[in-house]
Amino acid sequence: MMQAKSAMRMAYIMARRGRPSRQLSAIPALAAGAAVTTATVGYVSANDSVLHPPAQPWDFDGYFSSYDASSIRRGHQVYTQVCASCHGLARIAYRNLIDVCYSEEEVKAMAEDTDVVDGPNDEGEMFERPGKASDYFPSPYPNEEAARYANNGAYPPDLSLIMKARHNGPNYVFALLTGYKDPPAGVPARDTQYYNPYFAGGWIGMPMPLNDGAVEYEDGTPATATQMAKDVCTFLAWAAEPEADERKLMGVKWITALSVCFMFAWYYKRVKWSVIKTRRMEIY
Repeated sequence: MMQAKSAMRMAYIMARRGRPSRQLSAIPALAAGAAVTTATVGYVSANDSVLHPPAQPWDFDGYFSSYDASSIRRGHQVYTQVCASCHGLARIAYRNLIDVCYSEEEVKAMAEDTDVVDGPNDEGEMFERPGKASDYFPSPYPNEEAARYANNGAYPPDLSLIMKARHNGPNYVFALLTGYKDPPAGVPARDTQYYNPYFAGGWIGMPMPLNDGAVEYEDGTPATATQMAKDVCTFLAWAAEPEADERKLMGVKWITALSVCFMFAWYYKRVKWSVIKTRRMEIY
């Protein structure tokens, strides 16, 4: 706020003193900067009551690390059995899971268990058919109005890009899933909302989704609330960037190739070209 006031005061002084036209032309820019600074400071102040999520040691958070396929599979299981009842995953198709955490046969069998509305047919009518690997994950609600009606006016967001849509995505989602608390002393409870200090405003319409033993993992991993939160965060991070591992591998290959090219260029410059460059030519 002090920076905004200083910028506006400078613009006012320059206008009163009648500086040259070049300096006067900077007044609109200073005013715009003051407005942006004021808006930014106001936004930060409005969120001072929100706790900053603690950093977690994610397996995929590194230049030379990759996703844990077992964790992605467990996270998909948590999403299917817990999250999919309210949240969609509209940008992920069943085939995206092939060779990531499931085999092709498993993905086809998984898709066939879902009825997909398709059409129109030759008679112009929509029909249901068994799902295919090329189909996308179905939405739990037909439209936003139905979703809000079923959740007391709250709209459950699609989780395809939730890790990119939220600042500090994996840490924020993990803290949100495991951060449900009783309201502080003096704060009355609400009927359709739940206290979570990591959510903006402190109250969220989603009840605590994870409880110990809510999911029975296929690989026998103990299904604690923190383990399920960790696995579903890994799955959603993969859903937001399925190509992350390939991009990291390609980056390593390019850096290696460019390093080799640099060594050849340095050798040619030092040994070959430097002799020609420093050669003295005398013309008689």
